[in-house]
Amino acid sequence: MTPHLPTPTLQPEEHTTRRRQLAAGVRDSFSAGLGILPLGIALGLLVVQAGLPWWLAPALAVAVFAGSLELLLVGMIAAATPPAAIALTTLAVNFRHVFYAFSFPLHLVRNRFAKAYSVYAMIDEAYAVAAALPEAERSGPRLLALQVSCQLYWAGGGLVGVALATALPAPVEGLEFALCALFTVLTLDALHARREIPSLLLAGVSVTAALLLTPGAALLTALLLFAVLLLLRHALAGRGADGEDGEDGQVTGTTGGAAHA
Repeated sequence: MTPHLPTPTLQPEEHTTRRRQLAAGVRDSFSAGLGILPLGIALGLLVVQAGLPWWLAPALAVAVFAGSLELLLVGMIAAATPPAAIALTTLAVNFRHVFYAFSFPLHLVRNRFAKAYSVYAMIDEAYAVAAALPEAERSGPRLLALQVSCQLYWAGGGLVGVALATALPAPVEGLEFALCALFTVLTLDALHARREIPSLLLAGVSVTAALLLTPGAALLTALLLFAVLLLLRHALAGRGADGEDGEDGQVTGTTGGAAHA
């Protein structure tokens, strides 16, 4: 008598598709990870060199997870900055995420807990990679895999930085300039690509005014002033465009009337 062999259970197609989407999200994160990992290492190094406990690096990666803001927080915590100043700086630096939410494909994430995590992990790099994906290729699992991978790069880089700082015989000089150098390079790239000379001039005016008026809180003042100047520029550009449209309409109407006559 032939023994009865159990029939192998075929995995549903939807599970296979989900795994492929998760793998695609991890692959999507590789390009962002090239920038996130070194910054995470810099964070870990800064934490130790500032005399703060090593566990602050992974704690910031979990509690804050805001990239540039975390590097700023290390210096502010080490300098015993008042909580009100830290709160205002956090608002000014991360206010851009409000605008990210308008176009971030959050609707693809169905589970409410996963959606809450996706909101929390909406960093610049994840937003840029997700925005570059064709709309037909986006999915909730792929988006979540991308964001989880980015956070692992950041937290892992912080731990590597802590280990390096502990092993190095002397502190690395000038490491606190890493964030400023990063944004300088990004600004130069944006200027080269878009030729945004007016924005660059407004940024220079903001920094100069902040250093002269409020040297003790120059960063916060410069960010707020720059945001105000950009809003004024946008409003003036909108009025100018409306005026040109009106003049074009009048010229067209006059020409059309003359031609009709």
